[in-house]
Amino acid sequence: MSSHPVWQRARRTGLALLAWLLLVPGASAQDTPSLELKGRFEQGALIFGQTAPGVVVRVDERVLRTAADGRFVFGLDRDAAPEVTLVLTPPGGAPTTLRYPVSKRSYVIQKLNGLPPKLVNPDPKMDARIAAESASNRAARARDTAVDYVFQPFIWPARGPITGVFGSQRILNGDPKQPHYGVDVAGPVGSPVVAPADGIVSLTNPDMFFSGGTLYLDHGHGVSSAFLHLSKILVKPGQTVKQGEKIALIGKTGRVTGAHLDWRVNWFEARVDAVQLVPNQSATGSKP
Repeated sequence: MSSHPVWQRARRTGLALLAWLLLVPGASAQDTPSLELKGRFEQGALIFGQTAPGVVVRVDERVLRTAADGRFVFGLDRDAAPEVTLVLTPPGGAPTTLRYPVSKRSYVIQKLNGLPPKLVNPDPKMDARIAAESASNRAARARDTAVDYVFQPFIWPARGPITGVFGSQRILNGDPKQPHYGVDVAGPVGSPVVAPADGIVSLTNPDMFFSGGTLYLDHGHGVSSAFLHLSKILVKPGQTVKQGEKIALIGKTGRVTGAHLDWRVNWFEARVDAVQLVPNQSATGSKP
C-alpha cells in the first residue's frame, strides 16, 4: 500500500497516521482488517484511507465507496462534530468500530455594522433564481462516481496572492452570513485556471447570482472542486480533463469586489479546506 503516491506524499508532509486495529473480543487476526489513514482529524480536513479489498467502510451513517485496492476518502466539514466514527466490516466478519476526536478550528470572524440593507441581503426578486442555482450546486456535490482521480496529489489551480481563506465569516448588521468555504487566489482577469487533479466536468454556468462564472469538477468518491467568479469557462459538462489542463479563466463575475479565483473542495455536502491538499504557495504567487 505504501508505494502509492498518496502515501508517498503523506510521508513527505508528515501527515500520515498509521492505525492498526486492535483485535475485537473473540476475533482472530485474519478477521481484523488493516487500516491506514492519512490526514489530520480536524474540522475542514479530507482524510484518505486504505484497507483490505472487500471491506465495507462506514463513516457515521454513510457507507463509503472503496476502490478495488481498498482506498477510500471522507471529509470533515468546517463545523464537524467533535468525534467521527469509522466502522470496518470485512466480508463475513464482525464490524470493528473506531472513534476519532476531531479538533476544533478557529476561524476569522469579521463584524460589520451600519451597512445599507441592500448590501446585506439580495433583492427578494432574486430568490427563485438563487434557489434554482443552489439546487444545481447541490446536485454537483452529490455525485458519487467510481473514478479514482481524487487519490492524485493535487496541484494549485491558479497562482497569485492568497486574499481569502477557508472558514472565515462575516456578520453584517448582526446577521451571520454563510462562511467562506474556499481559498481566494487573486489574479488579473483572463489568467488561467487549471485542473488541480483529473476530473469530470459536472456543472458549468457562466452567470450565477453569487458566484458568477461557475465550474465543478468531479474527482470521484464524492469529492468535487468548485471554481467561482470565472470570466470564461473552457470545458463542457461531461468532459474529462487531466491535471494541469486549462479549464477556465479568472474573472470578477458574481458578487465580488475584485478579480480572483475562489477554489472550493467538497466531500458531498461537507466543505473541506482545499489548501490542505496542495503544497505551500507563497503570497506572491511564486511556483508551488
